[in-house]
Amino acid sequence: MGKKIYLDNCCFNRPYDTQNQEVIKLETKAKLYIQELVRQESLNLVWSFILDFENNANPFIEQKESIGEWKKIATTYVSALEEIRMKANQIQEGTGLKSKDSLHVACAIFAKSEYLITTDKKMLKTELEGIKIINPVQFVFKISEEK
Repeated sequence: MGKKIYLDNCCFNRPYDTQNQEVIKLETKAKLYIQELVRQESLNLVWSFILDFENNANPFIEQKESIGEWKKIATTYVSALEEIRMKANQIQEGTGLKSKDSLHVACAIFAKSEYLITTDKKMLKTELEGIKIINPVQFVFKISEEK
């Protein structure tokens, strides 16, 4: 059984961003590699109600459907529970993260994910007990070192 990981919405959307900066290209390649490891069952993907909410708001139908397919592949689903909302409120108050970002973090912690993988700069600067928040490129380096 592989590591349990949580990708937030900005990470899922990275391949659809304009690929004109090297960092975006690297993050896209790393994210696609991580997804391949999920397909191979080397990593276990967590999906959540906040991912559903954000993805359903995506105006680009093809992207929405493509990202939504990952819900079927996920090994864990986190529902909208009161304890998650309370944890998200604590995270938001303690870190200044936006409410949706705090919900992603709370879901990842609730599901006992080892990593929350994101490209969000503010989230990447946040340190919390119970979860490692990491960029997709850094994550690929980390798992490569462990092999």
